[in-house]
Amino acid sequence: MGWLPSAPNGIGMCQDGGVNSHWMERTATVTKTIMIGVDLAKNVIQLHAARMTGEVEYRKQLSREKFRRFMAEQPPAVVVMEACGSANYWARELSRVGHTVKLIAPHYVRPFVKRQKNDAADAEAIVIAAQRPEMRFVAAKSEDQQGRAMLFRTRTRLVHQRTELINMLRAFLYEFGHAVPQGVQQCQRIEAIVKEANSDLPEIVRSECLEILDQITGMTARIKRSDERIRALAAQTDTARRLQTMPGVGPMTALAVDAFAPPMESFKSGRDFAAWLGLVPRQHSSGGKARHGRISKAGQADIRRLLIIGAMSRLNWMGRKSIIAGSWLANLSARKPRMLVAIALANKMGRGVWAMLTRQENFRDPMAATVA
Repeated sequence: MGWLPSAPNGIGMCQDGGVNSHWMERTATVTKTIMIGVDLAKNVIQLHAARMTGEVEYRKQLSREKFRRFMAEQPPAVVVMEACGSANYWARELSRVGHTVKLIAPHYVRPFVKRQKNDAADAEAIVIAAQRPEMRFVAAKSEDQQGRAMLFRTRTRLVHQRTELINMLRAFLYEFGHAVPQGVQQCQRIEAIVKEANSDLPEIVRSECLEILDQITGMTARIKRSDERIRALAAQTDTARRLQTMPGVGPMTALAVDAFAPPMESFKSGRDFAAWLGLVPRQHSSGGKARHGRISKAGQADIRRLLIIGAMSRLNWMGRKSIIAGSWLANLSARKPRMLVAIALANKMGRGVWAMLTRQENFRDPMAATVA
């Protein structure tokens, strides 16, 4: 009866399909005393294994396939990788064969690299950094999370590319005396200028502009299809449905939180989540003097941007009608610039997202309760 270490579900299987009890006993009882630092790359993967006390066990450089087989044959260990390309895939694969996988942000590893920068030094630095008791790790993403993130990023890229093409058309027409305002809604005006029967545009300019307009039309159709998928996905998950009960949070923001944010249990409070989003002031404090600057913009940029956009929607002309007189938001809006108020509101929304997801509750407006 043969032993297959890399069963699809992560459980040791015998060749006749039964569960290997020795593997189960080993996984349950063996204390993981080895930490393996893995420096990922496309073709070769560098390993640095050390005991928890610091003694080096081995250093290896393996191809992708040899790395997969080698790790399947190793006893359960703590495997640490930088949170980079393919790290989430390898985290899932190594977890299936009994390893405990941790991901660490690359900028936390960099200070521990000794002198020369190479794969072996990077793998060693990963282990040294991961052994620090105060080190912070990144939660690995599931396949569903990565799929939702891919949909979100594809739509964002399409919007950027469409904006580039529209601005390029505006620049071309400006060279021939036609000043077109900004905005995607100006595409019809551009098309009218290009297709005008008595247009003063050269024929080659008109043909090129028409081809660019066709590309913009195709991108707009793809963006609409992406929007439909995002709305459908946001309606399927409890997390996204719950988040949309908060004013200023729509399907796009809800899906971004569901796709990019780590488990809320990894944050001690809503303040920590807001700090992870980069919605807190940057500190330049020294000698007991607190100096605060602009927001840090650390962490996840997509969620931060969407929360600020949602906050701005509450502060525009239509959104002001829903602001309760005498509330925190009304008082702050009367004293501070609108952008500063939007960032403060986005910070508050981030804290609210943490509270809603940790308590599994829908949104309750604290400003309304305070006024009442």
